[in-house]
Amino acid sequence: MDSTQTGVAPEKSSREASTPGEFRPGTLTGLFLESGDHYSGRSAFRFHQEGVWKDISHDEARRTVAKAVGALKELGMERGDRAAILSENRPEWALADYACLMAGVVDVPVYATLTPGQVAYILNDAGARLVFCSDREQLTKLLEARADAGKLEWIVVFEDDAVDSGEANRSQGVLTWSEFLEKGASWPGVTDDEVLRGEGERAEPADVATILYTSGTTGDPKGVMLTHDNLFSNVQAARSLIPVGPEDSTLSFLPLSHVFQRMVDYLLFSSGVSIAYARSLDTVPEDLKAIRPTIVVSVPRLYEKVYARVMEAGGVKGKLVQWARSVGERWSDLRLAGRTAGFLLGFQHRIADALVFKKLRAGVGGRLRFFVSGGAPLAPEINRFFYAAGITILEGYGLTETSPVTNVNTPERFKIGTVGPPVPGTEIRIADDGEILVRGPQVMKGYYNRPEETAEVLSSEGWFHTGDIGELDADGFLRITDRKKDIIVTAGGKNVAPQPIENRLKKNRFIDQPVLLGDRRKFLTLLLVPAFENLEAWARQQGIASDDRRELLEKAEVQELLAKEVDQELRDYARFELPKKILLLDQEFTIEDGSLTPTQKVKRRVVDERFREAIDRVYEESESAPRVGVA
Repeated sequence: MDSTQTGVAPEKSSREASTPGEFRPGTLTGLFLESGDHYSGRSAFRFHQEGVWKDISHDEARRTVAKAVGALKELGMERGDRAAILSENRPEWALADYACLMAGVVDVPVYATLTPGQVAYILNDAGARLVFCSDREQLTKLLEARADAGKLEWIVVFEDDAVDSGEANRSQGVLTWSEFLEKGASWPGVTDDEVLRGEGERAEPADVATILYTSGTTGDPKGVMLTHDNLFSNVQAARSLIPVGPEDSTLSFLPLSHVFQRMVDYLLFSSGVSIAYARSLDTVPEDLKAIRPTIVVSVPRLYEKVYARVMEAGGVKGKLVQWARSVGERWSDLRLAGRTAGFLLGFQHRIADALVFKKLRAGVGGRLRFFVSGGAPLAPEINRFFYAAGITILEGYGLTETSPVTNVNTPERFKIGTVGPPVPGTEIRIADDGEILVRGPQVMKGYYNRPEETAEVLSSEGWFHTGDIGELDADGFLRITDRKKDIIVTAGGKNVAPQPIENRLKKNRFIDQPVLLGDRRKFLTLLLVPAFENLEAWARQQGIASDDRRELLEKAEVQELLAKEVDQELRDYARFELPKKILLLDQEFTIEDGSLTPTQKVKRRVVDERFREAIDRVYEESESAPRVGVA
């Protein structure tokens, strides 16, 4: 291996990095049409229905998209109009998306987890005239939200049985997916491919293809305008780095409303890869075994959960897992440094592989070539563990505003602890304050109807201010250290980056979700959701009986254990970076309660506000008060 593949970044750093590469401008409609031409008859999508996995061919997908284009026209949707998609991942999501693109209708993805009020805000801000939704639950949400969505005329529901046959829904412009497609069945493009092709070729690379709304954790959500070429160029850059083809398969389960999964699915669809949609996030472990994918994209939360599940073993099995992890760490360090393990370590790794790692590979289907991780930093220790198990996780980086990928590790250029070098055609610059700036063809057109806020983040020279803090090493690999707005400045003037500390803690078998707080406070406080399965197993072994999580956390022995584990993990950190107080939580953060983003990142400010009373009480207590408490 060369120096760009080592596991440890060189000490020398740089302020700028770029990767040469130039791609002809293009459109997503061009990708769709070319895919149908090249992969006619092959499986495009897979979905689970009535206990079996079913396929939709590229030919069938093309016919359905043609009918949907005709239906949009029949309903009076014109080029430039907006149509929203409020749905979980499923084939109809992609088919509606491609239909909008082909018809020149700008689509607006909406997360299925949002409340009626949040949905109404997006629909109203975007001026959506039509919404595609998945089922009765989302239809109910839309009917409640439509009073505040002034331009909404039509609602198309993917599941036919979600719509009552009575006139009440019909009077509100509600159609089933079948009824919608029937409206477009007579459009000439359904039977004449040249008509469909001509419609798609009307799109220009600079046309806005989609408007995606940010999570809005610090204010109202902003609509990010991405053009056809923003996404097209990102697909081309990713294709040049990551080898994919018709022999591959994937499981799609990150929300398509987020640009990460959506761009990757454009890449895979246009490369002939069959895309299977997970039944739900809860069924992902089962679906991985059923589909046996070769390529999967996810966020760190999945890898953290898998890692925690492996580490939860107790007794003899637990000792075996800990031994395998130790062997794997030493083996990985040598391999990542371009060296070969000696006979004894190589033999130990083969034993660890046969007894532990092989089962982990089987748990993700047994055929996986690599994972791609994005959305948040992945703890290097967890990535290294998977690497030792023969599972490569290619960590990357990007934002909604950058379509999204700006950097990614590849099978050839791979360095754990970084998000890789810039993708072709992309420039990275580190500003004087450490902020990461990006320039390239994937950078957004701007925020919808927000020119002043666009100007705040997008310079006249085309540099996008990401809001993230990072470092470039001598090989051009980028390491993310934190969000600029998340940096904690203590009352004593010390700057603390919370993400590296939280990531260190996540590798501990007793810790699930840590959140470090303390901005403008005299010391740091750690909010900690334990890994309850592991903690409860430990408590049983110690003879500590409790059927209630909160009661368990109030046990002195449990508090002592968790404090000890935190201190052990953070033993290498400076004193001012260590949490002086620990607040234990008996419920994990979730998307549903608003404390996690749809890509499983903790909303630090939401958590801070939710537990403000308990946090304030910690800072009001005397110095002699117990270090650990329950919020």
